[in-house]
Amino acid sequence: MKEKTNIRQLFSLAAERNTFLKICAPMVRYSKLEFRSLVRTYGTDLAFTSMIMADSFCKSEKARLNEFTTNEDDTPLIAQFAANNTIDFLSASEMVYPYVDGVDLNCGCPQRWAMAEGYGSALLKTPELIADMLGTVRRNMPSSFSVSVKVRLLSSTSHKHTVDMCRQLESAGITFITVHGRTAAEMTKVPVHREALLEIKQSLAIPMVANGDIFTLDDAEQMYTQTNCDGVMTARGILNNPALFSGHKSTPVECVKRWLNICQQADTDITYQCMHHHFSFMTESLLNKRLRLQLNNLSKEKQNVYEFIRTHLPLDSVTDEAFMQDYPQKINCSYNDQIYRQRVAEHGATSDSVVDGCVYDPEESDGNFFRSKRVELDESTDDVAEDVDGVSFMDGGSLLFDD
Repeated sequence: MKEKTNIRQLFSLAAERNTFLKICAPMVRYSKLEFRSLVRTYGTDLAFTSMIMADSFCKSEKARLNEFTTNEDDTPLIAQFAANNTIDFLSASEMVYPYVDGVDLNCGCPQRWAMAEGYGSALLKTPELIADMLGTVRRNMPSSFSVSVKVRLLSSTSHKHTVDMCRQLESAGITFITVHGRTAAEMTKVPVHREALLEIKQSLAIPMVANGDIFTLDDAEQMYTQTNCDGVMTARGILNNPALFSGHKSTPVECVKRWLNICQQADTDITYQCMHHHFSFMTESLLNKRLRLQLNNLSKEKQNVYEFIRTHLPLDSVTDEAFMQDYPQKINCSYNDQIYRQRVAEHGATSDSVVDGCVYDPEESDGNFFRSKRVELDESTDDVAEDVDGVSFMDGGSLLFDD
């Protein structure tokens, strides 16, 4: 079991220093161990995993190996799950407990595929179910282990119902709550409703994290000043500039060098796609359009990307003595799914526990997310993905995290 960090104490220490926690958001396919390791070297206080489908995590060893990796330095860390029932959320929380400092329930994802099956923002229609899931996990986990939730505004005009919901979730015993300052229907071009975040913060006794439109450290400090929040979370901003919380206005070359070093040491633990996308995001301000086009269209060989970065950025001119060169080995996580199996058996088999007429075998099945959600997301990429310098390479990135 990894040594634990007490998340509640982190918030208390920040408050004593009259400051806020700087938090890297859960971004599907991007908030992996390697990226978390990078942003921690630039002032990030707390990191989330990518959003993980709780049912797949419980049922599939392949899903667990694909969706979660960690090492001894990967702390403070919160695992975020998408779940629509207590059994999945509790079981996934118990299984990941040895390796994280807390779990979070995603109630903010506004995507149609998630809402159609009762995940993400769809849960906001049933706050009593959210409270039941959170309360059940809270009662069954050690008090020092963080249990939290991420929600959105219920309305952009009247804040009463959102305040009432947040108070109801607070009463479930959660450690903190993250609030995205838009409704599920509002696009990112709509400014975050900071007055709503202030009203919610004033109504709660637990820490509140504010999320939305954070692209610089100045943005984060302004959010803190205007809402009295206890933490500030960023997704798009830190994706483009992993050094955001250290005060850099754009990605420094030093940061790119660190990412190159991490990727080379991680080797096969990081996919080509993830490695390449992060380079593309973080070099947007460092390369001209012609070079960005070349980078985005490189053949799918990691060494081609590494050589391109070395050739077109002055990495050798950067002295980076502060960065630890030896990348820690990942932990070989092991999980016991017997309690989950017992719970499912006690409550009777459901359609979700059967695939092609057979009960899930964690050694064989990829889990629901990998059989359906991933295909749906991949198919939707061509229609909705943002075209970046002539290449629609985001792989659904604009869909896959709530920011």
